[in-house]
Amino acid sequence: MTPTPSPPLPDEDAVTGLLRGVIDPELGSDIVDLGMVKAVDIVADGTVTVTVALTTAGCPLRAQIQRDIRTRVGSLDGVSDVQLTWTEMDKEDKARTMERARANAQGESPDTQVPATTRVVAVASGKGGVGKSSVTANLATALAARGLSVGVLDADIWGFSIPRMLGIDGRMSGDPEGGRITPHELAVGDGHLHVVSMGFLVDDEGSALMWRGLMLNRAVQHFLEDVAWPRDLDYLIIDMPPGTGDVQMGLARMMPRAEMVIVTTPAKGAQKVAVRAADMARRSHLRVAGVIENMSAFICDHGDTYALFGSGGGEQLAHDAGIPLLGSIPLESAVGQGGDDGAPIALDDGPAAEAFRALAETVATEAIPPIEMQGCTAHILDAVNTAVSAATDTAGTDDQSPVAGEGQPVQIG
Repeated sequence: MTPTPSPPLPDEDAVTGLLRGVIDPELGSDIVDLGMVKAVDIVADGTVTVTVALTTAGCPLRAQIQRDIRTRVGSLDGVSDVQLTWTEMDKEDKARTMERARANAQGESPDTQVPATTRVVAVASGKGGVGKSSVTANLATALAARGLSVGVLDADIWGFSIPRMLGIDGRMSGDPEGGRITPHELAVGDGHLHVVSMGFLVDDEGSALMWRGLMLNRAVQHFLEDVAWPRDLDYLIIDMPPGTGDVQMGLARMMPRAEMVIVTTPAKGAQKVAVRAADMARRSHLRVAGVIENMSAFICDHGDTYALFGSGGGEQLAHDAGIPLLGSIPLESAVGQGGDDGAPIALDDGPAAEAFRALAETVATEAIPPIEMQGCTAHILDAVNTAVSAATDTAGTDDQSPVAGEGQPVQIG
């Protein structure tokens, strides 16, 4: 029997691209931009060694950085192991890092209004009809019920459905001083949802948006750049349009730290299409965090299980893509009814509700845990804030002077 050929080794550019998704949460930029990545070595057996320089050898965020590097680089085809070598920045390195942090603090080149400490999760699918939006709404709700601050961005511009599923309507308002869009807010237990959708900007739910790719991508860009997302946002869950088009590629460019979860059904056809979404993410240097199998089986009142759409599609996709299966959501009519009524099933009882809460548990504790601020670069931030304050004072008090980072009026399209 002819042995299966090993996948080709990744090149240094591919590894570096994924490392741009590893964010130092306190300095607000990725570890490549900050000059923390000193070397990337790839050997023939697929072992990748990354040398990282920290601001201080005892950095409490070291474990977080290590985990992010391992999960992102380890997701590349051809990588068998990820090793890390640690070093400490010298005086010149720290000066350059502080200069970059100062530029970020002054708002000279902000990419988005999404805080650097927010875990960005793109919920994607290879095709429509697999319940991606339902998974988004219920996952976000279950995370908020854990006491977290969760943003929901409805990036399915043509097929927006999040407002109805979460039971929210009415136009979004704007901040007349800052020029930012204010998300709709919904309290969920001890947590909150902050929701943005094109559905809050059209005349009614039946309005058709006859837009082409560039306009769709621009709308998502507005939602990232011109929305006043809370500074304490733990998660931003993005409901992606199905497929691998302009919006997906635009998000990879605007949010390189985003992580993707793929929704599929047990059907083999859906699984074969969904693997393309995983391939697109990897080609765009996004980490694929796992698979969610929706409509896995129907459980009748007597407890019998019926695999109406087949079985094993989620497990097969996870195996083929080399990623974990994060959860399986059973087929239950209450899920659809909850979406129609604006009452997510994740807050109710039953097999599907329990599955969504288990999924949120897996996401929050294993797959994509919230970033904890622990302060290994606090001394640098103090110096940055002092420098920015001094620069502001030196600039004078001219009322006509622009304020750094202040937004402009939003114009969709």
